[in-house]
Amino acid sequence: MIHLRFESTLPARPDVVWRWITDVRCLRRDMRPWLWMCIARGIRNLQDLQVQPGTPLFTSWLWLFGVLPLGTSRLTLLALEPGSGFVEPSPMTGMRLWRHARSLHLQNDGTRVVDQLTVDPLLPAFVVRAFLQLFFTSRHRALRRRAARQAC
Repeated sequence: MIHLRFESTLPARPDVVWRWITDVRCLRRDMRPWLWMCIARGIRNLQDLQVQPGTPLFTSWLWLFGVLPLGTSRLTLLALEPGSGFVEPSPMTGMRLWRHARSLHLQNDGTRVVDQLTVDPLLPAFVVRAFLQLFFTSRHRALRRRAARQAC
């Protein structure tokens, strides 16, 4: 089992950060260059979805570097609390368990974004851990750049 935590403080209000982390265009930008994921047609924001906790919303293909198919993720949310965070335990190819919790915390200097991951991979744990470290470090770097520009 792998447990990872990533944190960044962004100089932006929680409602602005929430808009960034739920907007599909921003999500895809944050994942580059590591992953690309397809999203069901017509979905521009995760808040557009009718969330039934624990029920898959749609199936998404994941592509390494946008060209190598990795498998699928059945996007599932246990919780989607506007302005506060989400819990995503999506069934995913290559994982016995995937749980991603993202929370937003108001700070004096902006908004603290915390990502907590718990995964049980089918591939060797050291490979998956290294990839997730690179991927989420890159995602947080993208969030910090966006906050500096205050744009998606």
